[in-house]
Amino acid sequence: MIHFQKFPTRRFGFTLIELLVVIAIISILLALLLPAVQQAREAARNMSCKNNLHQLGIALQNYQDSQGTYPPSGCYPMSRTADSWSAQARLLPFLEQDNLQNLIDWSRPYDAQPDVTRVRVSSFLCPSEVNDRTREESSRLSQYPLNYGINIGTWKIFNAQVGSYTDADGISFPNSSIKPKNIRDGFSATLGFAEVKAFNPYMRDGGTPPSVLIPSSPADVIGFPGDFKPDSGHTEWVDGRVHQTGFTVTFTPNTLVPFVVGGETFDIDYTSNREGKTIDKITFAAVTSRSYHIGHVNVLLMDGSTRGISDNLNLSLWRNLGNRRDGNPMSEF
Repeated sequence: MIHFQKFPTRRFGFTLIELLVVIAIISILLALLLPAVQQAREAARNMSCKNNLHQLGIALQNYQDSQGTYPPSGCYPMSRTADSWSAQARLLPFLEQDNLQNLIDWSRPYDAQPDVTRVRVSSFLCPSEVNDRTREESSRLSQYPLNYGINIGTWKIFNAQVGSYTDADGISFPNSSIKPKNIRDGFSATLGFAEVKAFNPYMRDGGTPPSVLIPSSPADVIGFPGDFKPDSGHTEWVDGRVHQTGFTVTFTPNTLVPFVVGGETFDIDYTSNREGKTIDKITFAAVTSRSYHIGHVNVLLMDGSTRGISDNLNLSLWRNLGNRRDGNPMSEF
């Protein structure tokens, strides 16, 4: 009789230890790869953001070529209160948004035209914005936010008694008619647009602040009286008021202006009196340029170039960039 030797059956597969080792290796590789992927995505978003600003720069120049001036932040009549369409709304036909502008009846307030206010204009939105969504103002009216504010200057922006303000130093402000010759510091050293965050909290309508001097720090602002709005700043691309479609260079980019309500800290903007809501008061505003890009905000200079401005930029340099006529042009910053 022939006896056959039995050999142990060979099993194919992983042992538990081998499987755990493979999982550990994959986890390490993913941990190494994920930051690189996130960085690549942020770089793409940053590039797209700058492209939006570049398009706004072209639109701004084409508007000036057509009208002879740069667009005002808003147009407010003397002796009565009124709302006003924004500079961004006036740029629509130069952003290939003719159909949208054709919907606008300029003789009527924007809050009576919900078919316009609810429209999302992609050129006005940074891809890094976390609140790219409609703001429901009422059952009949919704608004869409924006991320690019026009440069309205340093601090004093409007005197309702005279319909303007001689100290306004931005490239756009209420009832302005700024021409290229008025940008005396040079186009490469003057801001046109800068990033702002949608749904930003702000303080408004507290009347003339205790001090009308330009605030030297956020501490000078947070004690000013006003009506606190927790989440509606920069939510209306149609509205010409500074807290909706503008920014000022009162504070450097991404400066925290802390205001505590109910134990929660909000990073606020400030407007002493909303433009068009009073016939006898001055509007002072500290509306900070903010961004979700790490360490910087993107800006458009009046020569059409775009660049990132560090959060650590010196305050005096930032204010020089926002002031079209302070006599301090800069070749490097």
